[in-house]
Amino acid sequence: MFTNNDINFEALKRKAYNGRWATLEDGIIPLTAADPDFRTAPEIEQGIIEYIRDGYLSYGPFSGLPEFKKSVADHFNQEKHGTFSPENILAVNSAAQGMFLIAKYVLNPGDEAIILDPVDFLFKKSVETAGGTVKLCPVDTKTGEIDFEKMVSLINPNTKLISICNPHNPLGKVYSKETLKKVSEIASAHDLWVMSDEIWSDIIYDNRDFHTYSSVSEEAKRKSFTVYGFSKSFGIAGLRIGAVLCNDQEILEDFTEQSNFNSTIEGVSTLSQIAGSVALEKAKPWYKEFLNHLQQNRDLAFQLLSGSGLVTPSLPEATFVLFPKIENGMSSDQFAQHVLQQGKVAIVPGSERWFGKGAEGHIRICFSTSQEILEEGIKRIITSF
Repeated sequence: MFTNNDINFEALKRKAYNGRWATLEDGIIPLTAADPDFRTAPEIEQGIIEYIRDGYLSYGPFSGLPEFKKSVADHFNQEKHGTFSPENILAVNSAAQGMFLIAKYVLNPGDEAIILDPVDFLFKKSVETAGGTVKLCPVDTKTGEIDFEKMVSLINPNTKLISICNPHNPLGKVYSKETLKKVSEIASAHDLWVMSDEIWSDIIYDNRDFHTYSSVSEEAKRKSFTVYGFSKSFGIAGLRIGAVLCNDQEILEDFTEQSNFNSTIEGVSTLSQIAGSVALEKAKPWYKEFLNHLQQNRDLAFQLLSGSGLVTPSLPEATFVLFPKIENGMSSDQFAQHVLQQGKVAIVPGSERWFGKGAEGHIRICFSTSQEILEEGIKRIITSF
């Protein structure tokens, strides 16, 4: 189901944007944006077709369809140690939108938010778009460990929010219950909000246990938001569907009101919610096979890059990206440009623009493709030097 023969390259060249097949010249292999090369699960396709068969596409409830909210709550409770009821879920039009709405809700202009460094650029973007100021807390690029001493030293009267990425993009780290508890203790001691981006929490390897942030302590539950999305695990980025989860019903109701969902200004396509709901209720067998394929690709990519002498990879515990350290003295941008021009492979440079200051000297390689494409792409990267 996940071989080269299962990839429709013509469809990708028409539809796969965001630095991928539709945006690049023929002959270039994109190992860039974290988006699968495979078509979505047949159950999801079927679910969408069945939903529109009667010809009605009416307004849905402002906070989300009941079946969507129930499927997200059940998924978190069964797979991630969550304690959510369907009322604790708000449908949003992507995890990215969820992050921005949370920053806007929590921060006033001039307020400060602590984010990890390196981390995906959307964390910084969300805070700055909401008028906040970013403070960077270093993360060890090899182990993914958070520098808690530095985190505490960054806190002052203007600090309002700590944002974490778990599993971590681009390092592939899954944070333990103990680490998350430490975040909750720090946040609680200073009366701070916590946002936990858990969009990658389905793509976890070696049967590792995952704890959603609000499950680790009463403090964690008290003043936190969790963000979730479907683009990574189910390949439906174009449907723009995600969720914000919050255990405190009053807070979520206020958040929903303040974010303009109790009107028709905001709201999420019912079709997208059906796709998300069907994904969680019927497409788990597809997803498990996909995860198995990804774990094989992870091991293959790690092995090929480890022997290259060009870069030093760490083995990710989660996500379908690798974040190897460059060993030939080039900057991240130089390395990515060289590989694009000489090897005809597109990768993401570990530059400040994409991941923050702490990312320099790394590249990010996405491996959610066929084994054949991955192997060819890495071979081209290595032989381009």
